[in-house]
Amino acid sequence: MKDYSRLSSNDMRADYTKKFKQKYSGKKGTFATLRKVFFYARQYRFYLYLSLFMDVLNTLCNVFLPIFIGKCINCAVGVGNVDFNSLYINMLIVLGLALGSAITNFINKISLANYNYKGTFTIRDKLFEKLQNLPIGYIDTTSHGDLISRMINDIDIMTDGFLESFAVALSGLTTIVGTFVAMLLLNLKLAAIIIILTPLSIIISLIIVKKSKKHVKKEVDLQGEISGYLEEYIGGERIVKAFNHEEKSIENFKILNERYATTAKKSIFYSTLTNPSTRFINGLVYGAVGLFGCILALNGEILVGTITSYLSYANSFGEPFTNISDQVTDIQQAFAAAARVFTVLEEKNEPSDEALPDLLDCTGEVELKNVNFSYVPKTQLIQNLNLSVKRGQKVAIVGPTGCGKSTIINLLMRFYDVNSGYITVSDTPIKEVSRNSLRAKYGMVLQDTWLFNSTIRANIAYGNPNAPIEDIIAAAKLAGIHEYIEKLPKKYDTEIIEGGSNLSQGEKQLICIARVMLLKPPMLILDEATSNIDTRTEKSVQDAFDTMMKGRTSFVVAHRLSTITSADIILVMNKGQIIEQGTHKELLQKKGFYANLYNSQFESSN
Repeated sequence: MKDYSRLSSNDMRADYTKKFKQKYSGKKGTFATLRKVFFYARQYRFYLYLSLFMDVLNTLCNVFLPIFIGKCINCAVGVGNVDFNSLYINMLIVLGLALGSAITNFINKISLANYNYKGTFTIRDKLFEKLQNLPIGYIDTTSHGDLISRMINDIDIMTDGFLESFAVALSGLTTIVGTFVAMLLLNLKLAAIIIILTPLSIIISLIIVKKSKKHVKKEVDLQGEISGYLEEYIGGERIVKAFNHEEKSIENFKILNERYATTAKKSIFYSTLTNPSTRFINGLVYGAVGLFGCILALNGEILVGTITSYLSYANSFGEPFTNISDQVTDIQQAFAAAARVFTVLEEKNEPSDEALPDLLDCTGEVELKNVNFSYVPKTQLIQNLNLSVKRGQKVAIVGPTGCGKSTIINLLMRFYDVNSGYITVSDTPIKEVSRNSLRAKYGMVLQDTWLFNSTIRANIAYGNPNAPIEDIIAAAKLAGIHEYIEKLPKKYDTEIIEGGSNLSQGEKQLICIARVMLLKPPMLILDEATSNIDTRTEKSVQDAFDTMMKGRTSFVVAHRLSTITSADIILVMNKGQIIEQGTHKELLQKKGFYANLYNSQFESSN
């Protein structure tokens, strides 16, 4: 058995992933799902073993307790040849067993809680790690709200349903076995009544479970759908209000919520039906034991204290069935949630490049040769694309929406891989070097800003957390955001909240530009990077970019053609192909597609 305490976190992750894939990946079914869950919690199995050991001791205490209570009752009513010394001894034993039951139950619950929450931590950690290793294509095509729901809600449902219900089942099993043995030793006739009637609760539970299964699965799926809807609309609340779409969005949510409520009602109905049904059977058992026990006592076959013990055993023997029936809905929800969680965990990772060397010497030459690419196999986008970029050139990519401009950026950064052809950087095919080293050679600024909840200083230093404040300030000055930051009460220590909701779009963009300025990479990608900046600020930022990228290669995607007139090469794209190429002046002289596109900016509407 591997000693995980001697492994580093990276080694542990690799070992876990390898073993998991070998044993469980792709396997389905009840037991396969359970094995997957417990596999992730296996390093905390000490708590599980301790919980089970305490549970056995607790069961023993609870099994012997009714016996000695019955002896105390027999002594109190004057039945049998028991003296007062025996009564006191039995009372002390009862006290000791009750105390032992309380202590073992406490340790059992603490151990189980540790096992449960540590297991939950591990699975959630693995799922987040998985998200970092999935291809961008999977993230792009999956509802972000649904992924958040799987990360938070489904994992909680899964671990609560499996880990806690598993403990309840094992505890119930030990109680059933211990109580069963004690009943057989005390009186076979009363034991027969309990053993014959109690299993009826199992039959009823199985019938109800079969009815409720489909509703429980649908309920969990709808939870993820609602989370996705909320994430989508909360993030786009300004657009909703701008287009007066509040009533329609409310109507859509009501429809979705009503579907969830209807399904949840059916699920809750069956789950609430299980418990009273089993308790009804337990009540019948309790009454039958009391009635038949009285008959036996009147005939002198048993003592009064024995009846009391058996009534206690009737409850003890039936209680596990009730407890397990209480967990039926939780277990069903856990299986449905586990299917959603393991669907993500078993997705194929982005192909590993650990064995590939790093891209060390990057002079900035980039070449695309016979590149073909499509997001959807049946819909071709990039077709036979050829491009050669020399060191230090500024390449602008223009064209109508959907022509493939941003797709080229995705391919350069290896967010997606080409279907055929190849891309090289400094004469090195990018598929032959690690992604991290390739991406480190680019500085990237997108149209959509991304800021995290921390200080402005930390956001600028995102790519270089150890950068001194002097370098951060210098980068901010180049981006034209320094003066604004200095006017804030806490300056560079000002907190950015909710993705930058306390900043304007232009300010957020300038901080993202400063982030790249700090790194000074050999190549730069600007995908509509100045689209949210006013004209005056844009001029200063463009000057800063020109200074920083002197001697470096840059790719600029732009809709505002006035911003790329100084580019060394302008690539005009349409339907995934480069249809024109040249400088701004050369392309205007051709009076082709680019010239029409450029001049259309200045045409006045009549």
